[in-house]
Amino acid sequence: MVVNNIALVVVSPAGLETAHDLRSVLPGARIHGLAGRVEGDESFPDVMAHLRGLFSAGIPIVGICAAGILIRAVAPLLSDKRTDPPVLAVAVDGSSVVPLLGGHHGANALARRIGQALGVSPSLTTAGELTLGLALDDPPPGWRLANAAAAKSVAAALLAEDEVTLEVEAGDAVWLSGLAFAETGEYAIRVTDRAMTPDDHELVFHPPVLTLGVGCERDTPAEELIALVHETLAAEALSPLAVACVASIDLKADEAAVHALAATLGVPARFFTAQELEREADRLVHPSEVVFAETGCHGVAEGAALAAGDPKAALIVPKVKGARTTCAVARSPHPVDPLAIGRAQGRLYVVGIGPGTPEWRSPQATAAIAASTDLVGYGMYLDLLGPAAETKSRHESALGAEEARARKALELAADGKTVSLVCSGDPGIYALATLVFELLDREKRPAWNRIEVIVVPGISALQAAAARAGAPVNHDFCTISLSDLLTPWESIEARLKAAAAADFVVCFYNPVSQRRQDQLPRARDILLTGRPGSTPVILARQLGRPGETVEVITLSELSADKVDMLTMVVVGSSETRTFTAGTRSWTYTPRGYGKKML
Repeated sequence: MVVNNIALVVVSPAGLETAHDLRSVLPGARIHGLAGRVEGDESFPDVMAHLRGLFSAGIPIVGICAAGILIRAVAPLLSDKRTDPPVLAVAVDGSSVVPLLGGHHGANALARRIGQALGVSPSLTTAGELTLGLALDDPPPGWRLANAAAAKSVAAALLAEDEVTLEVEAGDAVWLSGLAFAETGEYAIRVTDRAMTPDDHELVFHPPVLTLGVGCERDTPAEELIALVHETLAAEALSPLAVACVASIDLKADEAAVHALAATLGVPARFFTAQELEREADRLVHPSEVVFAETGCHGVAEGAALAAGDPKAALIVPKVKGARTTCAVARSPHPVDPLAIGRAQGRLYVVGIGPGTPEWRSPQATAAIAASTDLVGYGMYLDLLGPAAETKSRHESALGAEEARARKALELAADGKTVSLVCSGDPGIYALATLVFELLDREKRPAWNRIEVIVVPGISALQAAAARAGAPVNHDFCTISLSDLLTPWESIEARLKAAAAADFVVCFYNPVSQRRQDQLPRARDILLTGRPGSTPVILARQLGRPGETVEVITLSELSADKVDMLTMVVVGSSETRTFTAGTRSWTYTPRGYGKKML
């Protein structure tokens, strides 16, 4: 089992160097550091609560700490060893690695990887791993067990040197070649793509040798395609557990039914161009000129099944037709790695990473960046990701090249990649989410329209500024950008006058630039027509980054020389007030709770 999304949990600075060493060799791993003691990709305040949360979520844990901490944290949550995620303890100096839980579900394999990286021997304790050199209930990626419960009895027979037979009916069993098998015996291991009901003395593995090609009309209900596939596999006595992937033409990359089928089978969906499918034309059983006229290839289901398989794959189930669906099955002589063929549906995350600090980055944003192969963004924003950007392909552009960034992200996703278009703050507030949708709407490129777009919200600069200062936007407020690059000043001025008349708290984005020094004083003067000069104004600069400053001045004092493009300006309403409590000054806008309580 390949273990991903690993949490490297560090509770003391002494373990941070080891954590960095491991993150460099464990793709997708992230450092979770105890707040106030360890700076990592993610921060947590309570060790026990954080470990329990990770374990409950099924996230693999590598604790760079004492094993006792991990044991005490997860002990109340233990239930079924078949579902426990891997939990490993690594000494802070990297001198030892011990898999504590999930040994047969990736922990032992992960311990070997960590041991190799640290130059130490992992402390494995499971009998099968130590004696046999492998775990029967932890087969290679893509392989699946028909009866996992039998692994214990068959492994026990092998350990006792009882006679166990091996029957390979499909694919190969190279990974089992280190075991000693007999010609006859009470126990058996069978490698097959056939559907069957084994007993407790026979352990059945299904290798990923079947590639399932499908086609369907646009917006076909998922249940129709799923039903056709299951009926076809059952009619041929083929096991769904031996299916390596669902394959189709790239025109169907956004077809919900295809993705629902892949999810039902627990396998990836992979897609091919018409040209790639047409290379299989000579091997099709049911080539169609009608299909060629519509798609550019003579067969979608059969062609995709063959294209997804080994070059020596054979079409064992020619095209089967439903009312609006088709499917076909090919068998390969060797296990298929679905990630090495075709391409996935492209995915574009439009990610808001907050103002800068990882503490203000949402778990969804962190997960999106970790899942991405490519990051697109303004260089400074990508730099703010720190270690999270390591191992990713970076695509940078200048500050004013927003459309170029959005286009690049769409093109990469259309090529089947998983992409994060990185924005500071929230992507839907003066950022690139709207530009992505504008390009999709305006240009309507088929390749772009087939990708999956996910907008990941972030903490906006106005929220961060408000939180640092107190609660100035707790009542009605508005945001106005003072940049006239995309909006005529006449429109900006009209909005300023409306905000002044309505007495809104006003948050200014893009308050000044090197060439724009007069808009902010003009905006100030307009707001002064509706609120006093003593109105509090918050100037928050470099929020969440080194050099952060938060200052409160009055509206009459506001001038262009006090701010820059990295400053968030929050102008209070006539109700906004500032007061001192102890050593801190706070700014807030009453919402009327005091009157309600009277």
